[in-house]
Amino acid sequence: MQAEQRRTRALTEIFTPIDHARAADEAAQQIESLILEGVLRVGDRLPGERELSRQFDVSRPILREALKNLESRGLITTRHGGGTYVADVIGQVFSKPVMDLIATHPKASADYLEYRREVEGIAAEYAARRATAEDRAMLGGIVRRMKDAYQRGDFEEEAAIDVEFHNAVGECAHNIILLHTLRACYRLLADGVFLNRLMIFNLPGAREELLFQHLRIHEAVTAGDAAKARAAAMDHISYVERATIEAARTGDWQRVSRLRLSQRAAPKGRARAAEGRG
Repeated sequence: MQAEQRRTRALTEIFTPIDHARAADEAAQQIESLILEGVLRVGDRLPGERELSRQFDVSRPILREALKNLESRGLITTRHGGGTYVADVIGQVFSKPVMDLIATHPKASADYLEYRREVEGIAAEYAARRATAEDRAMLGGIVRRMKDAYQRGDFEEEAAIDVEFHNAVGECAHNIILLHTLRACYRLLADGVFLNRLMIFNLPGAREELLFQHLRIHEAVTAGDAAKARAAAMDHISYVERATIEAARTGDWQRVSRLRLSQRAAPKGRARAAEGRG
Protein backbone atom coordinates (compact mmCIF):
# COMPACT_ATOMS: atom_id res chain seq x y z
CA MET A 1 0.00 0.00 0.00
CA GLN A 2 2.82 2.44 0.89
CA ALA A 3 4.57 1.76 -2.43
CA GLU A 4 1.31 2.45 -4.28
CA GLN A 5 0.83 5.70 -2.36
CA ARG A 6 4.40 6.80 -3.12
CA ARG A 7 3.88 6.08 -6.82
CA THR A 8 0.55 7.94 -6.81
CA ARG A 9 2.27 10.97 -5.31
CA ALA A 10 5.02 10.75 -7.93
CA LEU A 11 2.45 10.72 -10.72
CA THR A 12 1.03 14.05 -9.61
CA GLU A 13 4.03 15.89 -11.11
CA ILE A 14 4.29 14.35 -14.58
CA PHE A 15 1.60 16.37 -16.39
CA THR A 16 2.20 19.80 -17.96
CA PRO A 17 -0.05 22.70 -19.06
CA ILE A 18 -1.43 22.33 -22.56
CA ASP A 19 -2.41 24.45 -25.55
CA HIS A 20 -5.99 25.61 -25.05
CA ALA A 21 -6.71 25.66 -28.77
CA ARG A 22 -7.21 21.89 -28.71
CA ALA A 23 -7.48 21.37 -24.98
CA ALA A 24 -9.29 18.02 -24.76
CA ASP A 25 -7.24 16.46 -27.57
CA GLU A 26 -3.98 17.75 -26.10
CA ALA A 27 -4.81 16.38 -22.65
CA ALA A 28 -5.70 12.98 -24.09
CA GLN A 29 -2.56 12.88 -26.22
CA GLN A 30 -0.35 13.74 -23.27
CA ILE A 31 -1.77 10.86 -21.23
CA GLU A 32 -1.48 8.57 -24.28
CA SER A 33 2.20 9.44 -24.66
CA LEU A 34 2.91 8.74 -21.00
CA ILE A 35 1.27 5.31 -21.33
CA LEU A 36 3.13 4.57 -24.56
CA GLU A 37 6.49 5.63 -23.09
CA GLY A 38 5.93 3.42 -20.06
CA VAL A 39 5.84 6.33 -17.60
CA LEU A 40 2.24 5.45 -16.74
CA ARG A 41 1.96 1.73 -16.09
CA VAL A 42 -0.93 -0.71 -15.84
CA GLY A 43 -2.86 -0.08 -12.63
CA ASP A 44 -1.41 3.39 -11.99
CA ARG A 45 -3.99 5.75 -10.55
CA LEU A 46 -4.24 9.17 -12.17
CA PRO A 47 -4.38 12.24 -9.94
CA GLY A 48 -7.84 13.41 -8.92
CA GLU A 49 -9.91 15.53 -11.28
CA ARG A 50 -9.17 18.78 -9.48
CA GLU A 51 -5.41 18.18 -9.39
CA LEU A 52 -5.26 16.93 -12.97
CA SER A 53 -7.23 19.88 -14.36
CA ARG A 54 -4.91 22.22 -12.43
CA GLN A 55 -1.77 20.65 -13.91
CA PHE A 56 -3.18 20.67 -17.44
CA ASP A 57 -4.55 24.18 -16.81
CA VAL A 58 -7.94 23.27 -18.29
CA SER A 59 -11.49 23.28 -17.01
CA ARG A 60 -13.02 20.15 -15.53
CA PRO A 61 -15.51 19.72 -18.41
CA ILE A 62 -12.61 19.70 -20.89
CA LEU A 63 -10.69 17.22 -18.73
CA ARG A 64 -13.74 14.96 -18.50
CA GLU A 65 -14.02 15.00 -22.30
CA ALA A 66 -10.38 13.91 -22.60
CA LEU A 67 -10.79 11.13 -20.04
CA LYS A 68 -13.99 9.92 -21.69
CA ASN A 69 -12.10 9.69 -24.99
CA LEU A 70 -9.34 7.59 -23.40
CA GLU A 71 -11.80 5.36 -21.58
CA SER A 72 -13.79 4.66 -24.73
CA ARG A 73 -10.58 3.44 -26.35
CA GLY A 74 -9.76 1.14 -23.45
CA LEU A 75 -6.67 3.04 -22.26
CA ILE A 76 -8.03 4.00 -18.84
CA THR A 77 -10.76 2.70 -16.55
CA THR A 78 -12.89 4.62 -14.07
CA ARG A 79 -14.04 2.99 -10.87
CA HIS A 80 -17.14 4.50 -9.34
CA GLY A 81 -16.01 6.49 -6.32
CA GLY A 82 -12.51 5.03 -6.62
CA GLY A 83 -10.60 7.09 -9.17
CA THR A 84 -9.23 6.64 -12.68
CA TYR A 85 -6.58 4.01 -13.53
CA VAL A 86 -4.42 3.01 -16.48
CA ALA A 87 -6.11 0.00 -18.09
CA ASP A 88 -4.52 -3.41 -18.52
CA VAL A 89 -3.31 -2.68 -22.04
CA ILE A 90 -0.34 -5.04 -21.66
CA GLY A 91 -2.54 -7.98 -20.77
CA GLN A 92 -4.40 -7.52 -24.04
CA VAL A 93 -1.25 -8.32 -26.05
CA PHE A 94 -1.88 -11.96 -25.18
CA SER A 95 -5.59 -12.74 -24.94
CA LYS A 96 -6.80 -15.34 -22.44
CA PRO A 97 -7.32 -18.02 -25.11
CA VAL A 98 -3.80 -17.44 -26.47
CA MET A 99 -2.29 -17.55 -22.97
CA ASP A 100 -4.11 -20.81 -22.26
CA LEU A 101 -2.84 -22.23 -25.55
CA ILE A 102 0.74 -21.21 -24.78
CA ALA A 103 0.53 -22.66 -21.27
CA THR A 104 -0.50 -26.09 -22.55
CA HIS A 105 1.87 -26.31 -25.51
CA PRO A 106 5.08 -28.22 -24.64
CA LYS A 107 7.27 -26.32 -27.10
CA ALA A 108 6.07 -22.88 -26.00
CA SER A 109 8.32 -22.65 -22.94
CA ALA A 110 11.46 -23.31 -25.00
CA ASP A 111 10.35 -20.85 -27.68
CA TYR A 112 9.57 -18.26 -25.02
CA LEU A 113 13.08 -18.45 -23.55
CA GLU A 114 14.67 -18.49 -27.02
CA TYR A 115 12.77 -15.31 -27.89
CA ARG A 116 13.55 -13.69 -24.53
CA ARG A 117 17.28 -14.39 -24.91
CA GLU A 118 17.38 -12.29 -28.07
CA VAL A 119 15.18 -9.39 -26.95
CA GLU A 120 16.77 -9.24 -23.49
CA GLY A 121 20.15 -8.99 -25.17
CA ILE A 122 18.99 -6.13 -27.38
CA ALA A 123 17.35 -4.36 -24.43
CA ALA A 124 20.51 -4.55 -22.32
CA GLU A 125 22.65 -3.35 -25.22
CA TYR A 126 20.40 -0.36 -25.87
CA ALA A 127 20.17 0.38 -22.14
CA ALA A 128 23.96 0.49 -21.88
CA ARG A 129 24.04 3.01 -24.74
CA ARG A 130 21.05 5.13 -23.73
CA ALA A 131 20.53 4.98 -19.95
CA THR A 132 20.38 8.40 -18.32
CA ALA A 133 21.66 9.28 -14.85
CA GLU A 134 18.09 8.90 -13.59
CA ASP A 135 17.84 5.46 -15.24
CA ARG A 136 21.06 4.32 -13.58
CA ALA A 137 19.83 5.57 -10.22
CA MET A 138 16.59 3.61 -10.68
CA LEU A 139 18.48 0.42 -11.55
CA GLY A 140 20.79 0.94 -8.59
CA GLY A 141 17.82 1.13 -6.23
CA ILE A 142 16.33 -2.07 -7.63
CA VAL A 143 19.65 -3.91 -7.30
CA ARG A 144 19.98 -2.81 -3.67
CA ARG A 145 16.53 -4.23 -2.90
CA MET A 146 17.44 -7.39 -4.80
CA LYS A 147 20.54 -7.88 -2.62
CA ASP A 148 18.51 -7.23 0.52
CA ALA A 149 15.86 -9.80 -0.47
CA TYR A 150 18.63 -12.29 -1.20
CA GLN A 151 20.21 -11.75 2.21
CA ARG A 152 16.85 -12.24 3.92
CA GLY A 153 16.12 -15.36 1.88
CA ASP A 154 12.79 -13.96 0.72
CA PHE A 155 12.15 -16.08 -2.37
CA GLU A 156 8.84 -14.40 -3.24
CA GLU A 157 10.36 -10.93 -3.17
CA GLU A 158 13.44 -12.08 -5.09
CA ALA A 159 11.19 -13.43 -7.84
CA ALA A 160 9.17 -10.19 -7.97
CA ILE A 161 12.30 -7.99 -8.05
CA ASP A 162 13.73 -10.23 -10.79
CA VAL A 163 10.85 -9.23 -13.08
CA GLU A 164 11.06 -5.60 -11.94
CA PHE A 165 14.77 -5.50 -12.79
CA HIS A 166 14.26 -6.77 -16.33
CA ASN A 167 11.35 -4.38 -16.80
CA ALA A 168 13.60 -1.52 -15.73
CA VAL A 169 16.35 -2.52 -18.17
CA GLY A 170 13.69 -2.48 -20.89
CA GLU A 171 12.68 1.02 -19.85
CA CYS A 172 16.33 2.16 -19.94
CA ALA A 173 16.55 0.99 -23.58
CA HIS A 174 14.25 3.88 -24.56
CA ASN A 175 12.54 1.97 -27.38
CA ILE A 176 8.75 1.97 -27.16
CA ILE A 177 8.14 -1.23 -29.15
CA LEU A 178 10.83 -3.12 -27.27
CA LEU A 179 9.43 -1.88 -23.96
CA HIS A 180 5.92 -3.18 -24.58
CA THR A 181 7.15 -6.42 -26.14
CA LEU A 182 9.19 -7.14 -23.02
CA ARG A 183 6.31 -6.25 -20.72
CA ALA A 184 4.12 -8.74 -22.54
CA CYS A 185 6.83 -11.38 -22.00
CA TYR A 186 7.05 -10.61 -18.30
CA ARG A 187 3.28 -10.78 -17.94
CA LEU A 188 3.42 -14.41 -19.05
CA LEU A 189 6.18 -15.01 -16.51
CA ALA A 190 4.46 -13.19 -13.64
CA ASP A 191 1.17 -14.97 -14.30
CA GLY A 192 2.88 -18.34 -13.95
CA VAL A 193 2.14 -19.42 -17.52
CA PHE A 194 5.50 -21.17 -17.55
CA LEU A 195 7.46 -22.98 -14.83
CA ASN A 196 7.18 -21.35 -11.42
CA ARG A 197 10.37 -19.35 -10.89
CA LEU A 198 10.43 -20.39 -7.25
CA MET A 199 11.25 -23.93 -8.37
CA ILE A 200 14.52 -22.70 -9.87
CA PHE A 201 15.50 -21.12 -6.54
CA ASN A 202 15.43 -24.59 -4.99
CA LEU A 203 18.27 -25.79 -7.22
CA PRO A 204 21.67 -25.85 -5.44
CA GLY A 205 23.51 -22.57 -6.00
CA ALA A 206 20.77 -21.11 -8.21
CA ARG A 207 19.96 -18.08 -6.05
CA GLU A 208 23.63 -17.11 -5.84
CA GLU A 209 24.12 -17.56 -9.57
CA LEU A 210 21.01 -15.54 -10.48
CA LEU A 211 22.08 -12.67 -8.22
CA PHE A 212 25.56 -12.69 -9.76
CA GLN A 213 24.10 -12.60 -13.27
CA HIS A 214 21.81 -9.68 -12.49
CA LEU A 215 24.76 -7.79 -11.00
CA ARG A 216 26.77 -8.42 -14.19
CA ILE A 217 23.97 -6.98 -16.32
CA HIS A 218 23.65 -3.99 -14.01
CA GLU A 219 27.39 -3.30 -13.98
CA ALA A 220 27.64 -3.46 -17.78
CA VAL A 221 24.63 -1.19 -18.31
CA THR A 222 25.91 1.31 -15.72
CA ALA A 223 29.37 1.28 -17.31
CA GLY A 224 27.89 1.88 -20.75
CA ASP A 225 29.47 -1.30 -22.15
CA ALA A 226 26.90 -2.33 -24.76
CA ALA A 227 28.63 -5.53 -25.89
CA LYS A 228 29.17 -6.79 -22.35
CA ALA A 229 25.60 -5.88 -21.37
CA ARG A 230 24.16 -7.84 -24.28
CA ALA A 231 26.35 -10.86 -23.57
CA ALA A 232 25.49 -10.80 -19.85
CA ALA A 233 21.75 -10.64 -20.55
CA MET A 234 21.86 -13.47 -23.08
CA ASP A 235 24.03 -15.62 -20.78
CA HIS A 236 21.48 -15.04 -18.02
CA ILE A 237 18.57 -16.30 -20.11
CA SER A 238 20.63 -19.29 -21.27
CA TYR A 239 21.20 -20.16 -17.63
CA VAL A 240 17.49 -19.75 -16.85
CA GLU A 241 16.73 -22.10 -19.75
CA ARG A 242 19.08 -24.78 -18.39
CA ALA A 243 17.84 -24.29 -14.83
CA THR A 244 14.21 -24.53 -15.97
CA ILE A 245 14.88 -27.90 -17.58
CA GLU A 246 16.79 -29.10 -14.52
CA ALA A 247 14.09 -27.94 -12.12
CA ALA A 248 11.41 -29.67 -14.17
CA ARG A 249 13.43 -32.90 -14.30
CA THR A 250 14.15 -32.74 -10.56
CA GLY A 251 10.48 -32.17 -9.81
CA ASP A 252 9.51 -35.11 -12.00
CA TRP A 253 12.13 -37.33 -10.37
CA GLN A 254 10.76 -36.43 -6.94
CA ARG A 255 7.23 -37.22 -8.10
CA VAL A 256 8.26 -40.63 -9.43
CA SER A 257 10.26 -41.38 -6.27
CA ARG A 258 7.25 -40.62 -4.08
CA LEU A 259 5.05 -42.89 -6.23
CA ARG A 260 7.59 -45.73 -6.01
CA LEU A 261 7.86 -45.35 -2.25
CA SER A 262 4.09 -45.35 -1.90
CA GLN A 263 3.71 -48.37 -4.18
CA ARG A 264 6.36 -50.40 -2.34
CA ALA A 265 4.84 -49.58 1.04
CA ALA A 266 1.32 -50.57 -0.06
CA PRO A 267 1.77 -54.40 -0.22
CA LYS A 268 3.20 -54.45 3.29
CA GLY A 269 0.20 -52.56 4.55
CA ARG A 270 -2.16 -54.93 2.78
CA ALA A 271 -0.26 -57.97 4.16
CA ARG A 272 -0.52 -56.67 7.70
CA ALA A 273 -4.22 -56.06 7.20
CA ALA A 274 -4.65 -59.62 5.94
CA GLU A 275 -2.79 -60.98 8.96
CA GLY A 276 -5.09 -59.02 11.23
CA ARG A 277 -8.14 -60.53 9.58
CA GLY A 278 -6.68 -64.06 9.95
